[in-house]
Order: sequence, then structure tokens, then C-alpha cells
Amino acid sequence: MRALPLTVPVLAAALLLTACDGGGGDGKSGSACEIGEVSVQIGSASVAPAAGDTGEIPVSITNQSAACTLDHFPSAVLSGGGKEATVPALKGAKARKLKLAKGDSASFSISYVRGADGAENALAAQTVKITLPGTDTSKSFPWKYGPIAGKADGSGPDASVSAFQQVGD
Repeated sequence: MRALPLTVPVLAAALLLTACDGGGGDGKSGSACEIGEVSVQIGSASVAPAAGDTGEIPVSITNQSAACTLDHFPSAVLSGGGKEATVPALKGAKARKLKLAKGDSASFSISYVRGADGAENALAAQTVKITLPGTDTSKSFPWKYGPIAGKADGSGPDASVSAFQQVGD
């Protein structure tokens, strides 16, 4: 009969503990990283020099504010010549959930196959718009890496975004 009186306080304590955010007071530790609170930069690219070659564009994110989370893949939208195309996640890649404290950095890359200038199925991209997962705020950058080849099945540009990787320790 003594099990019932002990069960109630133990259950109450467990509920109180699960209600804590564990993030140290500001409650923001689990919120999505948002452009404006993090800086987003496109780094030195490995540019595809000719049609059919593959290039890789690194994108770095550095948290400038309270702790935040990158959970899922970034969004990259290429546009130019009146066309717009969302770049899919790299086939087979697994999204990682990364928590970034103030000053922490992460990166991802945009890989693409260069298309031939003027090719019907190539996207003559002029900008790439980056949006972080869980947010609506985006930042656009000039696309200076040439046209992007179209996929053989006609489903869009031959490009992909990788999963986020932690930078540094």
C-alpha cells in the first residue's frame, strides 16, 4: 500500500523535470537559427570550368546571437532568365540537427554540374537565395559560377545541397 504515496511525488518530479528547457534561462535554445541572427556567407568556390564539370559552393553560417538550432536541410533557390528552381537535398544525405551557441559555425555546400551557355535545359542562374530550416527569412547572393545543367529526366537543375556540418571543435 505504500507504493501509491511514493508514486505520486515521483511522477510529479518527473513531470517538472521534463518541463524544463535545459537551455539556461532564455528559452531560445531550441529555436531555429534565423538569418539576421546568424551571418551567412558564400565562400571560395570550386567552380566548374566547363560544361559537364562539377562545382561546389561552400556556404558558412556563424551564430551572432542566442543559441539556436539548424534542424533539417537548408533551402537554396536558383533564379535567372525568368526561371526559378529549388535545389534538392543531396540524394542519400541524412539531415543533422546542430545546436549553435553564440560564435559557433556550421557549413553546407551547393554542388552543381555546369551547363552549356545557351543550352535549352540549362538554368542561366543569376542569384541563389538561401533560407535556413524552420524560418522564412532568406538572403540572396549573386550566382557567378555559370549556367547549371538540367537533369536528364527534366526534373530541374543538376544541383544539390548537402547536410549541415559543424565547423571547428
